[in-house]
Amino acid sequence: MSFTLQIGDSAPNFKLPATDGNTYQLSDYSDAKVLVIFFTCNHCPFVTGSDEVTRETATKFTKQGAKFVGISSNSIATYEEDDFDHMVARMNEQQFPWTYLFDESQDVARAYGALSTPHFYVFDGERKLIYTGRAVDNPKDTDKMTVNDLDNALAEFLSGQVIITPLTNPIGCNVKWSGKDAHWTPAEACDLV
Repeated sequence: MSFTLQIGDSAPNFKLPATDGNTYQLSDYSDAKVLVIFFTCNHCPFVTGSDEVTRETATKFTKQGAKFVGISSNSIATYEEDDFDHMVARMNEQQFPWTYLFDESQDVARAYGALSTPHFYVFDGERKLIYTGRAVDNPKDTDKMTVNDLDNALAEFLSGQVIITPLTNPIGCNVKWSGKDAHWTPAEACDLV
């Protein structure tokens, strides 16, 4: 069994607190034509380097019925700045167009098989996985990016086309797992393609 979700897999449920003071679960997004769930954090340079491109993509496709959900699962023992208070402050400052959830137990990250920050999962209306991997090919420096795979996948799906590239390798820092070295990755977590 692969560590991370495979194309066609169903979205695992979750029930997590958000920076807006509410708690959300998968069913709260039942009206979304397409649901983008991505694992992210506060400190990672691959996240902060691509936040504005992710914002543009979210803003563009929210108008077409997509919803975006960011989940931070990093151990705060590894990076204190990934704690919930810093998440709230970051959302207050940045006003990102997505819900930002805290997966303190890391159970949701394990259920999805999150490999890095960021790592994107796109689900159709039946909540089957139709795309997973990176958003862009140079998240640390988007001035040098040559492709936005997330934008392409959403555009293709929402226009009724087949997603040409449904699977890419996420590019970023590894998820920071509780009780593990900062660079630890599960043995079964390898490149997706």
